[in-house]
Amino acid sequence: MHHTKTHGASAKAPLKVLLLENIHQTAVETMAREGLVVETLTKSLPKEQLIARLSGVQVLGIRSKTRITDEIMASAPDLQAIGCFCIGVNQVDLAAANRLGLPVWNAPFSNTRSVAEMIIAEIIALARQLGDRSREVHVGKWRKVASSCFEVRGKTLGIIGYGHIGSQVSVLAEALGMRVVFYDITPKLQLGNSQPCESLQELLHIADFVTLHVPATPQTQWMIGPEELAAMKKGSYLLNASRGTVVQIDALCHVLRSGHLAGAAVDVYPEEPEENTDSFVTPLASLPNVILTPHIGGSTQEAQASIGREVAQSICKFVAQGATTGAVNFPQVELPPSPGTHRILNVHKNVPGVLRDISRVVSELNANIHSQMLSTDEHIGYLIMDLDQDVSAQVLDGIRDLSTSIRTRIL
Repeated sequence: MHHTKTHGASAKAPLKVLLLENIHQTAVETMAREGLVVETLTKSLPKEQLIARLSGVQVLGIRSKTRITDEIMASAPDLQAIGCFCIGVNQVDLAAANRLGLPVWNAPFSNTRSVAEMIIAEIIALARQLGDRSREVHVGKWRKVASSCFEVRGKTLGIIGYGHIGSQVSVLAEALGMRVVFYDITPKLQLGNSQPCESLQELLHIADFVTLHVPATPQTQWMIGPEELAAMKKGSYLLNASRGTVVQIDALCHVLRSGHLAGAAVDVYPEEPEENTDSFVTPLASLPNVILTPHIGGSTQEAQASIGREVAQSICKFVAQGATTGAVNFPQVELPPSPGTHRILNVHKNVPGVLRDISRVVSELNANIHSQMLSTDEHIGYLIMDLDQDVSAQVLDGIRDLSTSIRTRIL
């Protein structure tokens, strides 16, 4: 296990930020306003190059292509925080980051509207077979048909996962005159006239369109397989813009070929290319009334700008105040600043006696604590303490020297 006893840059030196993968300019602007020095790269970096570039860097920003391993984080003693400027965080070893005292942020809400709008567009496109008709005209075929083409007004939309995106889809679908039902494993406030279903099976039986908005978890892995697809109404449609591990692709191909399902829209796949490529292969290709897109649900200018702002603001708050609100792998602590004090931030192993040892350091130096706040998880504790300024440097050294301390810094 690696432990880094560092307080990063001194309080006066501006913190250095490295942003990879062409993160939106809003992130650069937000951080620069707070006095951070930002360097940007358009690409991801291989492991050795990344470790070399992280020397002297306090904040790392990535998107989904950069893999952040235990080894990379342990080789970057100056690092204090990681921002994932995207929705998912599975590209970072979150447990290792926690153990090394590195909070990680993402942007769970920023692409909500973009995904919801795409789903609505695809519902109408599937009901009218627009993908097929467009492709035919492109190659010189004129096939004007009305059979198997429908309005979506009055049809039932079944939403699996009624979180931020699912509930937005619900509101937009009702505006189109659709009836909305949903299923979620936790109780959710129903918006508009939407109705919760008691079970997944109930939803599958009654929905004309089924759309998935669930995270990638052990419960959601391959949750839509042969049984679930067979339970769907004949002539219904499936949409998946959530995660590629939720739907069994071969089973979906089978019900599309047999005509049990009238169409599907798929934006995510079990295996996706790391880079843009001309050689993507999926068994869904060339099936009738199947809309295939390259994981673009959240790919809009607005979503990218919003992600840049959202993650950058979280990191700026951490740099300035030590706040870890919204971090995905860290105890959540946020304490309003006390004027005229120095703030000490300490990440330590969550073992008995740590607070006693810290209190001893503080009392032996006759330091006056204005306010403090502690939060723990299974492995670590995170303490924010505001002290009188005159002895804060000695207190910092005393706390940093404790064997239980992982990271300590002063603001």
